[in-house]
Amino acid sequence: MSRSTEKPLLRALSGEALPTPPVWLMRQAGRYLPEYRKVRAEARDFLDLCYSPDLATEVTLQPIRRYGFDASILFADILLIPDALGQQVRFVAGEGPRLEPVRDAAAIGKLSAARVGEHMQPVYETVRRLRRELPGQVTLIGFAGSPWTVATYMVEGRGSPDQKQARLMAWTAPDVFGVLIDKLVAATVEYLSGQVAAGAEVLQLFDSWAQGFSPAMFERWVIAPTRAIVDEIRARHPGVPIIGFPRLAGAQIPHYVAATGVDAVSLDTGVDPAWARQVMPESVCLQGNLDPLCLVAGGEAMAAETRRLLDGMAGRAHVFNLGHGIVPETPPEHVSALLEIVRGR
Repeated sequence: MSRSTEKPLLRALSGEALPTPPVWLMRQAGRYLPEYRKVRAEARDFLDLCYSPDLATEVTLQPIRRYGFDASILFADILLIPDALGQQVRFVAGEGPRLEPVRDAAAIGKLSAARVGEHMQPVYETVRRLRRELPGQVTLIGFAGSPWTVATYMVEGRGSPDQKQARLMAWTAPDVFGVLIDKLVAATVEYLSGQVAAGAEVLQLFDSWAQGFSPAMFERWVIAPTRAIVDEIRARHPGVPIIGFPRLAGAQIPHYVAATGVDAVSLDTGVDPAWARQVMPESVCLQGNLDPLCLVAGGEAMAAETRRLLDGMAGRAHVFNLGHGIVPETPPEHVSALLEIVRGR
């Protein structure tokens, strides 16, 4: 395939600066879309939606039909991995995920990565269908949560603003916590490898809680597991680009990029793009990082901030995205307006 016909996202991830950056948005399929809410009502619960190839394919395609993004990201959830490992996972309407906490060696010992491949077959079927049904220039992104972030939910039993229980376990029982991380590395490799085999062209690792670590703890619980996953995926699937998202890691982001070997880094809202551009090698594609609430605001504020970001990234390999996921109160018409700015200026 020639460079002129290769998909825009793949060109950017290879380090090419494009006159118009490819654009997709984290959580581009979701509750802000009325068509999503209609399909969501057909599922018994959120996990049923994730594991139903019919429903998951439909909601993944909805933002592509509506907006024509340059990439489509598989509709799933980072907590499918704990579910596959054998942990009890459920989603409570209006409250979010609830898991049976694992906080000791006995509970962790009951978790098994051996069934991940079989358990995820419905997800792989969704990937296969998407690869067949997506328009030719749209890149299909697969994803998983990074081990540290997934572990925080598994230990805490729910989302937490400070990840207190996981942090305490990492400090007080590092060998036990390390067993959990190792199991998550193995499960994540199998899961992502299965997505690539089914047709995913790019992978993104979400480390949504990668903040507040000392350098040594960041190295052990964020860098090392991520590097192990990247190395194994590269060994199995050479050439598949990997995007890392070490959200809220701040000044440790350059080390994350260098040490893990990711092809691109997704920047959260708090990262100054000018700083990122200065400290990151030109070969590393930068993704992001419009504030999701700026997208909610819309109007001239959104237009000015979007143009500032585009100007700041001109001449650099860049994928336009948000600094985190779309929030449910986002007016769909604001997304249309955003795309007109990014693509037309």
